Amino acid sequence: MTKHKATAKVGKGGKIILENVPFAEGDEVEVTVETAVKDGRQGRLKHPMRGSVIRYDDPFEPACPPEEWEAQN
Repeated sequence: MTKHKATAKVGKGGKIILENVPFAEGDEVEVTVETAVKDGRQGRLKHPMRGSVIRYDDPFEPACPPEEWEAQN
């Protein structure tokens, strides 16, 4: 499989037009679409985790019981 990376802007009605791709007419291709990464951020998602955590039941509770800690000796 030959890979080719191209960029395009989404137009009216959600249409994307790719021009000058190195494939012959009639070739079958697989297309994957993702937002472009700009300035270390993905697309428009400034805070992708915002709103994902509803609450913390006990944020200062240890992840495992103290009896299982190896460094307690």
